[in-house]
Amino acid sequence: METNESIEIFSRKINELRQQIANVIVGQQQTVDLILTAMLADGHVLIEGVPGVAKTLLAKLVSKLVDARFSRIQFTPDLMPSDVLGTTVFNMKTSEFNFHHGPVFADMILVDEINRAPAKTQAALFEVMEERQATIDGKTHPMGELYTIIATQNPVEQEGTYRLPEAQLDRFIFKISMGYPTAEEEVDILKRHLANRELTRLETIQPTITVSELLEMRAMLKDVFIEESLLRYITEIIQQTRTSRAVFLGASPRASVAILNTSKAYAILSGRNFVAPDDIKTVAPAVLRHRLLLTAEAEMEGYTPDKVAERLIDKVEVPK
Repeated sequence: METNESIEIFSRKINELRQQIANVIVGQQQTVDLILTAMLADGHVLIEGVPGVAKTLLAKLVSKLVDARFSRIQFTPDLMPSDVLGTTVFNMKTSEFNFHHGPVFADMILVDEINRAPAKTQAALFEVMEERQATIDGKTHPMGELYTIIATQNPVEQEGTYRLPEAQLDRFIFKISMGYPTAEEEVDILKRHLANRELTRLETIQPTITVSELLEMRAMLKDVFIEESLLRYITEIIQQTRTSRAVFLGASPRASVAILNTSKAYAILSGRNFVAPDDIKTVAPAVLRHRLLLTAEAEMEGYTPDKVAERLIDKVEVPK
């Protein structure tokens, strides 16, 4: 099948996914597109937002729409690594040790409020996020090809939360900020709830896309064309983060690869088999916002990683 024809077929699937999400979630179109982009680019997603903006609902909904094994882990301060990865139990009948898989063994995993668990439990995700495998008691357990983690966190509360280390943040391909709905969108939310209070029930949602179809879409990334001038454009954006006086720790080469892969995925999402500069400008902030560590002076002046990333991207000349 020709690449253009494949993209056209999968574009219809993606539009069907978008429509299903829009039936439940009002607005948040950019957030939805970025989550779908991350899934196509074989990356994990961190969604940040204040309570009540439907972070968990959106993550559950996306997982329901993919016909794959789903599990949810609610991170709490007393959660242990074995509660995430699983544990080895002695079987009295067979006199052997049997491994009981934890909830991290699935295709789509929702990690709710990831910053509520201590560092030891957060570290249980390090290997599985990067290498798609878990080593327990000296034995390596591989994960499936689709393996994707969607995590949520609340940026406001500090009580009972633990800051994610930079090494773990870097394993998320995107950090997506979910904001408040507009006034018109909030009126729409109220109308929907007035018409049907059970609107947000997910039991009746049917999968729209299969694992094999999603993996086929991922395989198409290698055929998406990107000009060398755009590769230099990505490199110059990353170089800006390493030379800026406002940034203490710049983006790593992993961020460069993330921008490359997600811009190609966003192009497919837009129904194209080539990358445009706007694809890069769209995905770059979500790739950079959790990877930039600002200097104390920049923070005192009121700068945020989002604001700094936006300025650094704007400083780089867009290829013609």
